Amino acid sequence: MPERHLPVRPDLEQLKHQAKDLLRGYRAGEPSAVAEFQQHHPRAIDSVSAKLADAQLVLARGYQARSWPRLVHACRLIDAIWEDDLETVRRLVTANPHLLLEDARVTPCSWGPPMSYAANLGRDSIIRMLHDLGARDHGKALNRAALQGQVGTARLLHALMGSPKIIDKDILGYPAYTLSVAGTAVALELGAQVRDARGNSLAPVAVVLGTDSRNPEAKHQILEMYVQHGLPLPDTPVMALHRGRIDLLEKHLKRDPGMVRRTLSLEEIYPPEVGCERPTQATFAAPLDGTTLLHICGDYGEIEIARWLIERGADVNAKAEIDSDGFGGHTPLFCAVVAQPNFSVNHSHTPDEAHFTRLLLDHGANPNARASLRKQLHPGYGEETMHEYRDVTPLSWGERFHRQKFVSQESLRLIEERGGGR
Repeated sequence: MPERHLPVRPDLEQLKHQAKDLLRGYRAGEPSAVAEFQQHHPRAIDSVSAKLADAQLVLARGYQARSWPRLVHACRLIDAIWEDDLETVRRLVTANPHLLLEDARVTPCSWGPPMSYAANLGRDSIIRMLHDLGARDHGKALNRAALQGQVGTARLLHALMGSPKIIDKDILGYPAYTLSVAGTAVALELGAQVRDARGNSLAPVAVVLGTDSRNPEAKHQILEMYVQHGLPLPDTPVMALHRGRIDLLEKHLKRDPGMVRRTLSLEEIYPPEVGCERPTQATFAAPLDGTTLLHICGDYGEIEIARWLIERGADVNAKAEIDSDGFGGHTPLFCAVVAQPNFSVNHSHTPDEAHFTRLLLDHGANPNARASLRKQLHPGYGEETMHEYRDVTPLSWGERFHRQKFVSQESLRLIEERGGGR
């Protein structure tokens, strides 16, 4: 039976209801409840004599807590940090010193122990207090502050660490994942390096290109910060696109007039020379292997570059390469329908993201183009299945896609309005 996992902010009342439901299910002989009791209760206990305390213990261990009181402490401590309730945090940690060093959410996770958890939220007074009480996770807390763009908190933690000149060499990867301009800037301010003493890249360009975050302007700014701090980037059309540098695209176009129509491999889109050693680890929705620059604009929300490409002859009905199994042939409109959603709005699509769809349709994109696609989502989404969609239109591709959070409903509406069929 899979372990349970606490959400970022667990609800104690909900957990109490879960324990009652678990006890009720065990008494009724429900297989899942019986399995949980068998796995997590320290002794065999029959359903008749089982009490609420037994269900609470089983539930807590299902969440990988050693006891129900530990689970309760986790909820109360996290609530206090969210509420910036300094005295409640002090009281809980003073009475239970082990909480200071254990992960706030019980099991090791990205949010970390209380100090790191507080750094995610910019709770500076709590951080100072935890420091005085003996917290040791300053480095992790600094990374989390950078990831969340908590500039003042990052500076505070750096000072509490004694203002070291050398900080975690991986710190830039945290704001790279969230595309936090502020987090990247403060990490560089505090001493993060984009290259080591041998000139090897430390800047996580691969994270910037491969993250599931989508914010074109922030992506542009972060890549330019790396360049300004001494990191050379490949002089390619794809990298110019990622940097938002139309001036560089103009230069490439002069050298190679066919650039706007050429198809690109995943290795060209995610170049190994910037650390993209496994292109399949990059997060994108519609397949990008064998597509054009215009296709790429759809997944990354590069609307201005898409306009520039179209004005210079990019084909709105350009087809991706077809592989040996017959998959491919999709036009940029398919990448407008199924695309990586906006990180900043709970991984959902917004009506504004349909601008790319409208741009394509206004310039003659065929709403009834057909293609065969197959897609396995990024491993981070917990999926190993390869899904196949044969002979679909943009509309039927979107309607049938197995994870609807990747589908722009406004794009589907526009395509149907323009005569798109299934």
